Amino acid sequence: MAEEVTRQNDTIFALSTHPGKAALAIIRISGPQTGRALQMMLPRSSSRSAEAPLAPRLAVKTRIVDPASADSTLDTGLCIWFPGPRSFTGEDMAELHIHGGSAVIASVLRALGSIPNLRMAEAGEFSRRAFDNDKMDLTTLEGVADLINAETEAQRKLAVRQAGGELHELYEHWRERMVSLMANIEAYIDFSEEENIEDGVLDNVRRIAGSLKEDIANHLNDGRRGEILRSGVSLAIVGPPNSGKSTLLNRLAQRQVAIVSPVAGTTRDIIETTLDIGGYPLVVRDTAGLRHADGDAIEAEGIRRALESAREADMRICLLDATDVLDQQQKLDGVLGADEWRALLSLPHTLIVLNKADQLKIGTGDVAQSQALAWARAHTGGDAVLISCASMFGWDKLMGRVAGHIRGSWEGGESLRMPLTKERHRQHLSQCLERLERFERAGDQWVLAAEELRAASAALGRITGRVGIEDVLDSLFSQFCIGK
Repeated sequence: MAEEVTRQNDTIFALSTHPGKAALAIIRISGPQTGRALQMMLPRSSSRSAEAPLAPRLAVKTRIVDPASADSTLDTGLCIWFPGPRSFTGEDMAELHIHGGSAVIASVLRALGSIPNLRMAEAGEFSRRAFDNDKMDLTTLEGVADLINAETEAQRKLAVRQAGGELHELYEHWRERMVSLMANIEAYIDFSEEENIEDGVLDNVRRIAGSLKEDIANHLNDGRRGEILRSGVSLAIVGPPNSGKSTLLNRLAQRQVAIVSPVAGTTRDIIETTLDIGGYPLVVRDTAGLRHADGDAIEAEGIRRALESAREADMRICLLDATDVLDQQQKLDGVLGADEWRALLSLPHTLIVLNKADQLKIGTGDVAQSQALAWARAHTGGDAVLISCASMFGWDKLMGRVAGHIRGSWEGGESLRMPLTKERHRQHLSQCLERLERFERAGDQWVLAAEELRAASAALGRITGRVGIEDVLDSLFSQFCIGK
């Protein structure tokens, strides 16, 4: 424990920008010795002290010098001094903006490391100090982590909202209302026999608790929109061998992700790639071709994984060869059983795509095309999409269907209350909801009812970081970069 306190009082430094050659690099310093470190790293000046090495929050152009020799210039750049508590970490803090060459960065880091009581920061340690000093709550920090990792525009927008404190404000509002209800109940328990408690106070407690329960239940019942957007909508491509699944994946990714071969059964395992479709993340999985494995244990395992992936995905594309779709249906009925195959097709958001349209005569009177589409309509209750991965025929229609489903997963998400983004939040909110339900069942047993409200409030506190979440903190901050 003493060692942990000592490390928290250390002054830390780290490169906060991406390592490697660049125009600029930023090195952060935070802790009680930050002012002294600047005194040693900047040219000597009679107006400079450890308490006020520079004017606060102003970018000052300066030489960066080696503490061992004030005449040895390491670089010329900008320095910004952030005296605590008005800083990111809540401590005295500084930033050195230097040139981004590897040798320059290494020399400045080496010079900082030579100063007594300064050490390199651990992963996420700057953010951990911001949390410890009440500059951010846990949901805000999770939003910052999501913002750093955002790969699409929709993910960025969601992360900005969370990093801006929307979830924190919502959960703190609910928690404060619960604390107020507990205070009313405690007053009733302690003073009801001695004082005149205002009529209707307990009825009001029940009414507000019921309203809270309804709000939290609605928040939980969001179709997992935020979690889906954060991790990506999953799309599994399934179908018989040589129907063009790997070619479709490569077309979607616009690069060679999967090996394409005329040899049936080339794909044995799931191949996954993440795409940006209109600003939304789409996780596409190519799977093994569905057929009898003929004693091949590896291929049989690949087929099992293909079916499992298809059932678990948010969306499925069943890809068939348009030139022989009826024969393929019969083969798949034989491999899976007609009932299992139809059950897979009947799952929500399953789209039948008929590939190799370039090998058909494209025209409304063509018998093969009409048969293929009629079969698809009979199995899906709607239209299918006829495409050619070779000629890109029908591509816009296919992408329109896929994009429409992705948008549907996030329908109204930007205008509604900030959605849940993590399973951790969902678990604690479910516990909170359960405690509110038990509060209602407690009836006039107000001592028990107050305890249930206290437990509900604690569950919310675990989301924001007010209550026992040390293991969560260790996991979260380990995912940050060193300089964050």
